[in-house]
Amino acid sequence: MEAEMSSLPYPELCRQFSLDEILLATQNFDDALVVGSGGFGKVYKATITVENGATFIVAIKRLDPGSSQGAPEFWAEVKMLQKLRHCNLVSLIGYCNDNSEMILIYEFMPNGTLDGHLKEYGTSMSWVQRLNISIGAARGLHYLHTGTGTQHGVIHRDVKSSNILLDKDYSAKISDFGLCKIGPTNAPHTYVNTLIRGTFGYLDPEYFLTGRLTRKSDVFAFGVVLFELLCRRPALDNSLDDDECSLVKWAHECIEKGKLYEIIDVNIKSKISRKCLKVFVEIADRCLSSESKKRPTMAEIVVTLELCMTLQNKFNSRVKQDAGTTSIARMIKWPFISHEVTSENGVREDDKLKVPPFKVYTFDQLSSATGGFSVGNIVSEDGQKAPNVVYKGKLEDDGRLIAIKRFNQSPWPDALKFMDEAKAVGQLRSHRLANMLGCCFEGKERLLVAEFMPHETLSKHLFHWKGKPLNWAMRLRVALYLAQALDYCSSEGWSLYHDLNAYTVLFDQDCNPRLSSFVLTKSRLVEMMESADLSFSPPEYYSTATGVTTGNFPG
Repeated sequence: MEAEMSSLPYPELCRQFSLDEILLATQNFDDALVVGSGGFGKVYKATITVENGATFIVAIKRLDPGSSQGAPEFWAEVKMLQKLRHCNLVSLIGYCNDNSEMILIYEFMPNGTLDGHLKEYGTSMSWVQRLNISIGAARGLHYLHTGTGTQHGVIHRDVKSSNILLDKDYSAKISDFGLCKIGPTNAPHTYVNTLIRGTFGYLDPEYFLTGRLTRKSDVFAFGVVLFELLCRRPALDNSLDDDECSLVKWAHECIEKGKLYEIIDVNIKSKISRKCLKVFVEIADRCLSSESKKRPTMAEIVVTLELCMTLQNKFNSRVKQDAGTTSIARMIKWPFISHEVTSENGVREDDKLKVPPFKVYTFDQLSSATGGFSVGNIVSEDGQKAPNVVYKGKLEDDGRLIAIKRFNQSPWPDALKFMDEAKAVGQLRSHRLANMLGCCFEGKERLLVAEFMPHETLSKHLFHWKGKPLNWAMRLRVALYLAQALDYCSSEGWSLYHDLNAYTVLFDQDCNPRLSSFVLTKSRLVEMMESADLSFSPPEYYSTATGVTTGNFPG
């Protein structure tokens, strides 16, 4: 019966319960029903009956009179959770404010807290489970921060692994809103002045020093949770030496010393994709920046963690495929270039790329880099007539030359989907690509940023500069390098390349040909049908509108 009751949908509306109803459900607060306790008081597992006779398994949290928390936290949680409904937030079923009792009734989470699984239960969650939990929790926080369901965004102020609960499917739900604050959503760095509240080990140092609470304070705490998931260590462990008791300090020092693998939970160390690990640690480390403005938004974190899951799933699929593939079969794939592209990220081991990690730029940064998108900086072959204009730019902070593609009519009205695609391409790193460096999405603006290639396109060399024809050796190099680029892209899952043509092959400062990364973001059929040059597509694309890996080589 318990399984049947717990599977029923919970009531949508929060209601007030009488103390008699609570006493009946908890059998007069029987300690045998206690499933947890915290700063607020004891938590009981109980069964309640609502007006239509339906029964639900719930968690009933009773305020301890001696608790440091009290009426302000109680009413803050009631008022907040009455307004919020999201699959990654714990739902408030009701409350009781009767005869000096302050009691909260939530949906019951049968798998307890994330903190419990990491420290107490003796369970060993897989890396994929941990990624799923991190994605769910990130989505919940993103919902809070963006103001969906309220006029203003919500700052949780007590993000930690013990406030992340797990349902029957191990999906994560954010809980405990007693310390939350409401703040404007129009700027990520808008702050409210508050007394310092929270949990040591998760406290944003900037908030601790200034009393200024922002959404980035939640981001810092979430970064700690990410390292807890990776390392299976608590945020603070006073049993360890001073230089190791803080997870944040210890993890950061290990990363700085190149000892990343030393901090990973031994139960998952051999199961993590190297690419997934790199992306995961980069975003977690950025969350812990001492300067709040350098931390990512929860939207960026959600997209990055989803990318981690994609990379891990690809890795798991390759492991399964390799288990059934002979080494001979793997050796004969592209034998003429196997000596050239050897490492996991598609570059020569003896010649690592010096390309900065993917980042999100502001529109002002890119406008400044291009002189306000001046006509003189346009490098598109069709100039201002191009449907999406490409500009040459120079970053102010490091003087790096960049190419900026500005979409006139964006095929990505959803900013998160745009960033998802851009960031996925931004993880590709190869000497054979004009690598994606970042993106920008503000309002309706959608821009992509890539390495600048100073020696123009293959199209210009072949068709427009006939006085300086490419010699045969260079044409062979173009064919070889392009094959290497396509093989690398295909191995990373980027097989659809319907815009492969002479306009998308560029020459770098050493006159080596590279494949443009801009068109790799064209993953949706509608956009490809509008902009792709179908004369370069394989015959089956005309009738099926689908692409295959071999479609990159129509001849």
